[in-house]
Amino acid sequence: MTNQNTGEAETTSPLKIAAAWIFVGIPLLWGVSQTLINAMQLFK
Repeated sequence: MTNQNTGEAETTSPLKIAAAWIFVGIPLLWGVSQTLINAMQLFK
């Protein structure tokens, strides 16, 4: 994204990016693992 006042690109802190991925990734991994566990029960 560019800054409208100066035309320079804004940078995002790597810590904020990592926190965002963790915030989304943990529930995503939990959901995928639960889906796989339940799907495996169908094939017993």
